[in-house]
Amino acid sequence: MIRAEIIAIGSELLSPFRSDTNSLYLTRSLEEQGIRVVAKTIVGDDLDSLVFALGTAFQRSDVILCSGGLGPTIDDLTRDALCAFLKIPMNLDAQLLAGIEERFRNFGRKMPESNRKQAMVPQGAISLPNHHGSAPGVYLEASGKQIFLLPGPPFELEPMWEKYGLPLLRKEQAYQRKVFRIGMLPESQVDEMLKPVTSSLRDVQYTILAAPSEIEVHLLAPENAADELISASAEVRAILGNWIYAEDLETMEALVGRLLKQRGSRVAVAESCTGGLLAERITNIAGSSEYFDCGIVTYSNEAKAKLLNVPPDLIQSFGAVSEPVAKSMAEGVRELANADYGLSITGIAGPDGGTEEKPVGLVFIGLSDEKATLVKEYRFIGSRARIRFSSTQAALNLLRLKLL
Repeated sequence: MIRAEIIAIGSELLSPFRSDTNSLYLTRSLEEQGIRVVAKTIVGDDLDSLVFALGTAFQRSDVILCSGGLGPTIDDLTRDALCAFLKIPMNLDAQLLAGIEERFRNFGRKMPESNRKQAMVPQGAISLPNHHGSAPGVYLEASGKQIFLLPGPPFELEPMWEKYGLPLLRKEQAYQRKVFRIGMLPESQVDEMLKPVTSSLRDVQYTILAAPSEIEVHLLAPENAADELISASAEVRAILGNWIYAEDLETMEALVGRLLKQRGSRVAVAESCTGGLLAERITNIAGSSEYFDCGIVTYSNEAKAKLLNVPPDLIQSFGAVSEPVAKSMAEGVRELANADYGLSITGIAGPDGGTEEKPVGLVFIGLSDEKATLVKEYRFIGSRARIRFSSTQAALNLLRLKLL
């Protein structure tokens, strides 16, 4: 199997403010070509560190992909590091320089002299055009290795890789991936449920990944194991049934939106502890105006009574975080918006505010339609952000099951 290594370059990636997402995209692309990623490295903008990282990659990998460090500033050192490691010179590419100058002219500006370094190409390499930025990519073969230098911004890297990088890549047998996204089940339970499938796999690789309030199951197989992949996928569907909410990377909010749109239905939401996160997730989907009426954040008891007609004596008797209040909130927002469905969330997101009777993580979710109102109680764990996200995931999943 061809082995690949990804080197993410940039001191900002070693700070707590930026994360490397390019490697996730590139890993998926490489796996689909049957190429295994054996290592990922993050390196700051330091020439010696970059040269060392390239040397390590050359020892253990057949394909090396570097992202970042191709800009015009003094700390953009990726080309310099490659030339220093391979002991080769860089040459000015006049045609490349003319293209960069033309790009600046199109924006009504003169090219700064510093951008001239982006037209420097390691000897023996070819340039990869960048239609979305000023930093050309670089491709070079040396000692049987394939080296790709790609820009850091994902909106530049991804189209460059798709159009110019992939066609140059030496490929193994192509792989197929099947992804199942499962809502509101713990990782250990999903793994246990799938043992009849996973214990008998031969050429299909199985991976289970946990995220807040959802699990991803990945099945990866080479072309010659397509029949086994189809069979294993069918078994997963039979075992998990409606716990599976998507068989690709579709999000819960996108799926729920699609189901609402198909049925010509509309939803309105009332939130307390999630503070508008549920409405934000729903409206992040383009075209959500076709099925989303309104979102109301009623954080105080007074707002619940005034805006959603939750009876004050109900709150006084049972508390704002309770099944009766969640029921009244769902019914109130549905009636207010004249929507087909009313969805409500009330809970304690923490880290403070919990009691022995009502601990942090206690959440009630209500779903109302013209026939009845259903309320579910949940106990989530983790940080405030995780509890809030899990609450919205549970609410969307409750609506999904209702629509199915």
